Amino acid sequence: MFARKTMTKAALALAVAGCSALSFAQTKVTYLTNWYAQAEHGGFYQAVAEGIYKKYGLDVTVRMGGPQVNALQLLAAGQADFYMGYDIQSYKAWEQGIQAVNVAAAFQKDPQVVIAHDDVKSFGDLKDRTLLISSAAHTAWYPWAKAKYGFTDAQTRPYTFNVQPFMADKKLAQQGYLSSEPYAITQAGGKINVFLMADLGYPPYSTTITTLKKTIDSNPKMVADFVKASIEGWASYLKNPAPGNALIIKDNPNMTADKLANGLKVMKENGIVTGGDAAKMGIGIITEARMKQTWDMMVANKLIDPTKVKFNDAWTDRFVKDLKILP
Repeated sequence: MFARKTMTKAALALAVAGCSALSFAQTKVTYLTNWYAQAEHGGFYQAVAEGIYKKYGLDVTVRMGGPQVNALQLLAAGQADFYMGYDIQSYKAWEQGIQAVNVAAAFQKDPQVVIAHDDVKSFGDLKDRTLLISSAAHTAWYPWAKAKYGFTDAQTRPYTFNVQPFMADKKLAQQGYLSSEPYAITQAGGKINVFLMADLGYPPYSTTITTLKKTIDSNPKMVADFVKASIEGWASYLKNPAPGNALIIKDNPNMTADKLANGLKVMKENGIVTGGDAAKMGIGIITEARMKQTWDMMVANKLIDPTKVKFNDAWTDRFVKDLKILP
């Protein structure tokens, strides 16, 4: 009789343990970034480091991108659940038959900049300079710059992600990322003026959380949980970046503490995460009015075919509009 009771209790304990394990099973999620790990990815790494994703039942892997990584193709192939995109790319994806949807925007401003030597006082003055720009710029910000400031294709040369040509030639200007090339150039003694195009009217969001429409349709709770946890990660990172930075350096040993500090500094100074609508509506916010600016810019510059793609296809605010996680 005693043995029977003991076995019954043991079986009951195993059953309870099994139910508990099932209750706390974590949903595996992969988020693919747009470059090697850096401060601009801090909120996502912070959400891993601080256990914020786990709080929402998610086992998240943040996977680094890079120059040879086609994040959109990996998303379409099912090798990532979300990736770090931007408005123009998501709209263009629909033209290619990939139904990519932005569900949050970590960056209210695109950190894309043009860097000039310090004798250039305004962005419009660059009409007389040779501009080093990437091939991707020709299908993103450069058509906007041509339309608004009168730049031409003839004044461009390929940017090879090396600042030495700029340093050696006072007549050159080049594209860059707000926290990267300007820092490298000034550290090398260069005297520059930096033009953040978002402050000049360039409208797209950046560092988006982008997924496939079928993922939203099939698992909206997972999408909602990932969005909320990521935004909480950003709010945490802006206050105390140390946990996230430790994981960033682990993923990218070439990253340094001073570069991370500079990245966070320029994001805060320029309102990259917390500026614009985010100041009142919360980090990660996407608004119809802002998306309409990007759409109109793309249509006007023939970057999108409005007969093939609809304005509402590539974004939704359903996962961010009521969160209001303020800086």
